[in-house]
Amino acid sequence: MALTIFILQLAVYILAFPIYLLNFLGLWNRICKIWFPHFLERFAVMYNEQMASKKRELFSNLQEFVGSSGKLSLLEVGCGTGANFKYYPPGCRVTCIDPNPNFEKFLIKSVAENRHVQFERFVVAAGENMHQVADGSVDAVVCTLVLCSVENQEQILQEVCRVLRPGGAFYFMEHVAAERSTWNYFWQQVLHPVWYLVFDGCTLTRETWKALERANFSKLKLQHLQAPLSWELLRPHIYGYAVK
Repeated sequence: MALTIFILQLAVYILAFPIYLLNFLGLWNRICKIWFPHFLERFAVMYNEQMASKKRELFSNLQEFVGSSGKLSLLEVGCGTGANFKYYPPGCRVTCIDPNPNFEKFLIKSVAENRHVQFERFVVAAGENMHQVADGSVDAVVCTLVLCSVENQEQILQEVCRVLRPGGAFYFMEHVAAERSTWNYFWQQVLHPVWYLVFDGCTLTRETWKALERANFSKLKLQHLQAPLSWELLRPHIYGYAVK
């Protein structure tokens, strides 16, 4: 099996040679940062349609974590185009962080379409280093389809714990590796090398639930599911929330 995967991966490398060449020359990252927000704008519409019930379920208890200010202070890490805004409770104060500045114009459009939320600011930064956000300053942190592409899951979860107030909650919904005995996992391994480049660092084979289980949360509610998505490689999912 390992030999078969290696041979197929080699074929993928050959077919994707132009992308690898652009990456070697330092050009692909710049191209990807520009086109990826346009792709994600379209993908987010499809994803929200197919995952609407699960997203409503996930965010249904956000109001339980309102702090002493009386308004929910929410930080979204890897906000992308703002596709989650429609699921947030009215009046919540939202700060967004994303390492790609090209998302800002899409984010502004989402803010205009979701007047029920109070948009605070957009910060260009990686989730592993959110020094612009003060310790214990937010009631909730949201991270959806992000932990698949961060450089260091442990570090970003440490940052999440740092910015959350005591008793605050971290909400997540992520695609993950399939069960190892399945054909889905086989093809995730085969396509991973080119998928990683084309989709801005997205990793198909991460077992993200393990990083969440190791993180310093006092409570973790995590569920696995086969998401009703058109792209079978992305169907294995986890979702839930953790309390600091």
